[in-house]
This record gives sequence, C-alpha cells and structure tokens, in this order.
Amino acid sequence: MKKIVLALSFVMLVFMFSNAQEKINDNPNAPVIDFEKLVHDYGTIYQNGNGVCKFQFTNTGKEPLILSKPKSSCGCTVPTWPKHPILPGQTDEIKVTYATKRIGPINKNVTIYSNAKNKQVILRIKGKVIAKPSETLPEKSVDNTASPVNKNR
Repeated sequence: MKKIVLALSFVMLVFMFSNAQEKINDNPNAPVIDFEKLVHDYGTIYQNGNGVCKFQFTNTGKEPLILSKPKSSCGCTVPTWPKHPILPGQTDEIKVTYATKRIGPINKNVTIYSNAKNKQVILRIKGKVIAKPSETLPEKSVDNTASPVNKNR
C-alpha cells in the first residue's frame, strides 16, 4: 500500500512540474536569447594559434535573462559567459576558447542554458588546425671564385 501511495505521489509531482514548465514557457514576457550567429568558422588556423571566438546575443524578451553554466562537448572548448542578469534589450557575449594544440578538424558544440523561452541554444565552432610552417632563414650563397673588389682606386 505504501508503494502505491508513493508511486501516485511521484506521478502527481511529475505532472505538476511539467504543468508548471508549460506555464513558464507560455509567459509572454519571458526573456528571449537571440544570437547574431550560431556557428563560428575559424577556417584554417595554425597549431597553438588564437582559438578565441565570441558569440554576441541580445535579450529580446521583456524580463531579465539569466544564463546557467554552459556545457561544452569537449574539455578543449571552454566557454565564458556573463554571470549577471541581462536586462531586456541589453546585448552581451559568450566567449569560447578552443585549445588549438591538436592538429585536425574542429567540430565542437557549446550548449547554452537559460531562463529564456528558448531554454537551450547550441553554439557550434568549426574549422581546421594545421601545423605551423617551419621558419628557416635564407642561406647566403658564397662564390669562392670571385676576386675581392678594391674600393680605393
């Protein structure tokens, strides 16, 4: 009997939570996070090069936007986000740093969580890391058959 009561309580709790979530999503004043771009293409960059990019966004809703800790698809991708509330109409940015020490293609995601109507937004970075070309100094060719020039004449 206790198990039945516990199971029914759990079902009711889940139903109430999901109903509350629907009401939050129906809020016409809720914040909306609107990004200028969702994908950043590094193109081809050199190994150990600058792997920083910025994703600019605006709160186009009517209430303050609060971001939670973003989740990256890999430890080599580190997002930095504003910890303060973003007021309606305000613009801010999320900075993503990719560690460019490995050679090869870049295809990583960063999931942004917030209290906005669009609760999850996935940002993507792509590109290719190549080895930096070796820097060699030009060699001076020496002609041993030439005679020295006398400048005093």
